[in-house]
Amino acid sequence: MDYDLGEQAEGLRLRLRRLIEEHLPEGFLGAFTDDPEDLAITQRFCKLLATEGLLAKAWPAEYGGGGGSVWEQTVVREEMWAHHEPRGPQYMGINWVGPAIMRFGTPEQQALHLPAIAAGDVIWCQGFSEPDAGSDLASLATRATPDPAGGWRITGQKVWTSYALMAQWCILAARTAVKGAKHEGITMFLVPMESQGITVRPIPNLLGPHHLNELFLDEVSVGPDDVLGQVDHGWTVIREALKFERIGIARYARCDRLLVLLRDALGGRWAELPEALRARWTRARVHARAAMVLAYRVVDAQAKGIVDDADASVARVAATLCDQEVAEVLLEALAAQAVDDGQTRHPVLHGAVEDHWRYAQAATVASGTIEIQRMLVARAALAGEAR
Repeated sequence: MDYDLGEQAEGLRLRLRRLIEEHLPEGFLGAFTDDPEDLAITQRFCKLLATEGLLAKAWPAEYGGGGGSVWEQTVVREEMWAHHEPRGPQYMGINWVGPAIMRFGTPEQQALHLPAIAAGDVIWCQGFSEPDAGSDLASLATRATPDPAGGWRITGQKVWTSYALMAQWCILAARTAVKGAKHEGITMFLVPMESQGITVRPIPNLLGPHHLNELFLDEVSVGPDDVLGQVDHGWTVIREALKFERIGIARYARCDRLLVLLRDALGGRWAELPEALRARWTRARVHARAAMVLAYRVVDAQAKGIVDDADASVARVAATLCDQEVAEVLLEALAAQAVDDGQTRHPVLHGAVEDHWRYAQAATVASGTIEIQRMLVARAALAGEAR
């Protein structure tokens, strides 16, 4: 297919860049820094995007969205990630929690949650991974048992829960039955984070404050109306959600932008770099574009309602490998100037190289390890050969 998104998409891209230039301070590196004002900036920017009909660009108008196409949402996604995600933690709600509620939620759940997400009024976190169930998510042990008074009681532990300290709601997977294959008997719940019995413990990490947490649930009470989809059939919801998540993190756009910024920032010193390093820069930029095209392939399928697990995994593998490749090229090219010690920030890159490198270290683990993604692709290929 032709991946030229056309003049309308280009106009949207320029509009977003103007908003970013006007409303984000120079050197902005995202919400999860030591400065609480950075989180406040993202919250204000989300409100601005919502007012402009851009935060949930592709959502139907009846849910508070902009009524645009998935391609327009892709432009929003790329520009946000290219500029250090000024939506902050909102991308999770916009990217896949909202779409999952659209598809599997009751009318009451849709009315409660979707307008709030589209308006930037609520932050969601994701209760999937556990200490013994990370990439093998179907092995989760958190249990939800029927409450004699009605609803459910949830007990267990989640880990690597991004945004849990600031979130108002959690989309959470728990085991409600033990039967058949291990992915059976899982149910999805929409859980208020203010519920009694929930404890959040931050995990110190390279990615900055508030990013990763442990989540403990001790007899947390949820009502029967907080089940998303069918009881014991949550794996269907999870698979659908992960398709959206794996293409929603458009870090290939940030990779491409940082590579260009690096070349421009070095100016005349660019030609002084070793020829081998400049060749690696070129390869890295090609790989960023390849990751973009693979993501576009999934977006095209999404627009047609036929997203394939394996295609989403291929796009994710390409993006994460590109992330790490670009991080190494950037770091080597800027050498000591890439490390943000408060004094050596490059006047153009403003610590962005060091920030990118820190995140890239975990890129092949987040959203399902690269090994799991490759396994999904291999299984699909073998299944195709068997047919």
